Amino acid sequence: MPTWDEVVAMAKKLPGVEESTSYRTPSLKAGGKVLARLRTEAEGGLALVCAMEEKEALLASGDPAFFTTSHYDGYGYILVDLGQVDEDQLREMIEEAWRLRAPAKLRKELDAR
Repeated sequence: MPTWDEVVAMAKKLPGVEESTSYRTPSLKAGGKVLARLRTEAEGGLALVCAMEEKEALLASGDPAFFTTSHYDGYGYILVDLGQVDEDQLREMIEEAWRLRAPAKLRKELDAR
């Protein structure tokens, strides 16, 4: 069961990730763009950027770690229950969110490693 601090540690292994806030909640940004934020709304969860196709597949899978609310309809964000998500899968999803938001220069830096 990853915590927010563990999510931050996973993301900080990627170039240019910085801690910030979004909607007065803790968030992670790459190149000034939000890639994840910790929600404080009643449903909780981690709002994580993802491709729409990935969001649809995760929701269709029936995995209880992934959900959405009507607020995110039509947007490339998946809500992640940190209490139920597999840590390795979350790590991959964070990198994918980063790739969707990070500038090309940062992506090239990671790919060169």
